[in-house]
Formats: sequence, C-alpha cells, structure tokens
Amino acid sequence: MIAVLDKAGPSILGEKFGPDTKLLLDYQQNLLATTAISQVVICEKSRRIGFTWAIAADAVLTAASQKSAGGMDVYYIAYEKEMTREFIDTCAQWARLFDKACSVAEEVVFDDSPDNRILAFRITFASGFEIVALSSRPRNLRGRQGYVIIDEAAFHDDLEEVMKAALALLIWGGKVLVISTHNGVDNYYNQLVTEARTKKKPYELITVTFDQALEDGLYRRICMISGTDWSPEAEAKWRQGIIDFYGDGADEELFCIPRNSGGKYIPLTLIEARAKPDIPVLRWSCDDSYVHLSDHVRHADCLAWCERELRPLLQALPQDRRSYFGQDFGRSGDLTVIWPLLLMPNLQRHTPALVELRNVPFRQQEQILFYLVDRLPRFVHGALDARGNGQYLAEVAMQRYGTARISQVMLTERIYGEAMPKFKAALDDDQLDLPADELVRDDLRAIEVIRGVPRIPDNTKQGDRHGDSAVAGMLAWHASLQEGGPIEFKALGQARSSSGIGDYFGGGW
Repeated sequence: MIAVLDKAGPSILGEKFGPDTKLLLDYQQNLLATTAISQVVICEKSRRIGFTWAIAADAVLTAASQKSAGGMDVYYIAYEKEMTREFIDTCAQWARLFDKACSVAEEVVFDDSPDNRILAFRITFASGFEIVALSSRPRNLRGRQGYVIIDEAAFHDDLEEVMKAALALLIWGGKVLVISTHNGVDNYYNQLVTEARTKKKPYELITVTFDQALEDGLYRRICMISGTDWSPEAEAKWRQGIIDFYGDGADEELFCIPRNSGGKYIPLTLIEARAKPDIPVLRWSCDDSYVHLSDHVRHADCLAWCERELRPLLQALPQDRRSYFGQDFGRSGDLTVIWPLLLMPNLQRHTPALVELRNVPFRQQEQILFYLVDRLPRFVHGALDARGNGQYLAEVAMQRYGTARISQVMLTERIYGEAMPKFKAALDDDQLDLPADELVRDDLRAIEVIRGVPRIPDNTKQGDRHGDSAVAGMLAWHASLQEGGPIEFKALGQARSSSGIGDYFGGGW
C-alpha cells in the first residue's frame, strides 16, 4: 500500500509539486511501514511535523482496502471535536487523490444511547469499511473492531482507560497507533513510551524529533508549499526561530523530552528492597607512589590481591550458570567498578560481588579484569565504558575475548536514555539484586533525570565518587541482555571527563 504514495498530485499538494515529488517524507513513510506490520505502535514526536497528514493517508489506505488485503474500519480518537473534523477533511483529500470511491464526509450520532449521544465524523468506502473520527471516551470503542488511532494521546483525559478499550480490538486482528507530543514525565503516555523503549510491552516505538524531521526534508517541504527559496542558511535561521518561540518548552514540544523530570531516578526504598547483605564489595586502593614500582612488583602484588580476594569467590560460583559483566572506568579521579552477573534458573540476574578499584594503574586494572573474566563460568558478554581512557581497557578486553563477547560502549545521552530505563525496570521487576552497601546505594541515588534522560550528572560528585557503580550496573544489565553478539553503540554527543592516560603513556608506557 505504501508504494501508492510515491507520486504527488496537484489536487492535494498544489501545482508547485512535480509528478516525482514524494507525497510523504521519509519519517512519515516509516510510520506507515511500521503500522503495516505491527499491531501496536507508540510514536513520540515533535509538534507540527505532519504526522496527522501521514496517518490520514494510512487510514484511507486501510479503510479503502478489501478485507483480504488487510482492510478494516478505522477509528480516529481525539481529545477535541475540531481535531476530528480536521482529520476527516484530510482523509477526504487523500481519498480523492487515491481515487477511492467513498461517501461524502458526514456528521453522525455515533453512540445511540439516549444518555450518551456522541457526534462523530464518518467517511464510508466502497469496500464496506469506514473511517470514524470521534472524541476520547472509552465506551466509544465497545463492540467495535478495526484500527484505532489515538492522536495527541498525552492530552486525553483518561488515556489509560482508552488504551484498555483499544487493546481489546487486537483480539480479532485490530491495530492500535498511539501518537503524541509529550505532556510531562508523569503522564500515562510517557509510561507507554517507556514500556515500549524498555521492551516491557511488545510495542513498536517510533521517535521523531524536530531535527530528525528537518533532516528528512521538513523545511524543504514547507518552502515548496509556501513558494519560498530553500537554503541551508534559511533553514538554520528558521529552526532557531521555532526553538526560540517555544522557549523553555522546546525540549518537550520539539525534542521529545518530557518536562518536570528533575530529581532522583531510583527511589531509596527500591534500592533497599533489592539490597542483599551477603553480596560483598571488594575494594582495592593504591597510593600515588604505587605506579612508580617496577612492573614485576606491581604484577606480583596485584596477583596476590586477586588470589586472596577474588579466587575464593570465583571458585564458589555455580559453574553451570551463564555470566556477564559491566565496567565503568576510572583512574586517578573516578573509580573503576566491575559488576559481574550470573543468569539464574529463574532468569533473575544475581550479583556475586562488586570490584572497586581506586587509583589503580592501567596494567593492574587489565590484570584484575582478565583474572576475573577468565574465571567467570560460561562467560557470554561484557560491556565496558570506552570513553576517554577507558577505551584502552575496552580495546584489550575485545582483543582477548572477541568482538562478539565485548561491547565497547561510548556513554552518551542516547545510550543512557536507552539503557538506564531497562536497568531501573530490572530493579522494579525484582530481576536484579544489589550489594547492601552504603556507597553503592549513594551511587544509585546519584542518577538524575536531566533533560528527560536518566543519567549521572557530569559535574556532580558525592565525596570522591561519581555514580561509578550505577554506570557499571547499567552496563552489566545491558550485557546480560546480549547473546554473545556485538551491540550497535555509536559515539554521539559529549563524553564524560576522565583521567590523563596520554600523560601516562608519555611517561614510558
């Protein structure tokens, strides 16, 4: 059905469009491609990027098709009447463009209950299916079957109940699309987004920010429609003007970051509920002079520490369990924390111990990591912080254990936004245990929601710690979701500060 959208028509887009102009931009096409194969799609979006226009085309293609081709009734649910009228008008334009036989758009009484007369707008197609646009009331979907589109879902008065009613339509082959800009971090819509992102629910998630829409040609399309000449300079100026117009609301309205999201991310009560007193935290700290000792002295001293602290614990691990680990790197400033995990028979991830290293030379960090991982049972995957100086240790780990078993992770806002909610969800669902340790607790409490993303603040320290074990735990959980294959992490944004490995190399590494 999507192939129909490849050529423009003057009746809907105006005479300035040539026959080869795409009717829908790439991000709009992607939405239709996703709804075509997924039963439930959650879409978070910037304002005014033309998604209502796109889903109207989707509605027409669905309702105009025969049942054998996937046709069904379409129910467009909005929180105000004017939105329903606008949507039906747009559907009528698409129907004329596609040359689909249909009735004139009409206003009808949708609910025939004497006490609950609901006005709706409807178009009926020759296929026998119809598009009905109506207000947001859960009862409106009772006994119905088809494709439900909930537009600007975050602004519906009772979205949770509307969703319950809509999801019931899936039983007989229906579909649900939930699309909206954000309306606060505590909104039920944001909960749906989080459940889709963390895979707690089998929903597909699509995110399109203002900048992503611009990359796909939004401003070029605006210029084409308005008859304005496009240039990179004009687009940059226009973009900044839109951002300035929204002011403090730009993050939420344009960049899919829900507002009112400051504060601690993981509640203290949750941390304490998952804490186990029998999980040790093994700590080793070196003074500044330690790095000047000869290699063989440091190696022997480190080996003795491993034999004393790590060997008894590793020997006691059940050898039939799969194992994973995450590591946050630090040298002279932050800590290095290694967080191993075992996959238990009930699929819970068990933490046998944590390893914390402070001011430990690079070679000894490598020695300890290899000693530990070499002895983990049925080792599957490890994820290492590869920012700055951590890149060295992540690289040698990859060389030793292979690219299929080591992820070199550049921690950016995007990575935090994807991985941290899954880490918290594991704690919420009692799928992960923690050491009953005050400092580890403080690290976990250091996670804050900043610009809608749960992460460790760049410039905040609690004593001589910087949320190090929280990052290691997040990476450990992420590693435990892998099956021995590499992950697709890309370095985007600004890296967190780290120590001076370059100076150390210059000193004779």
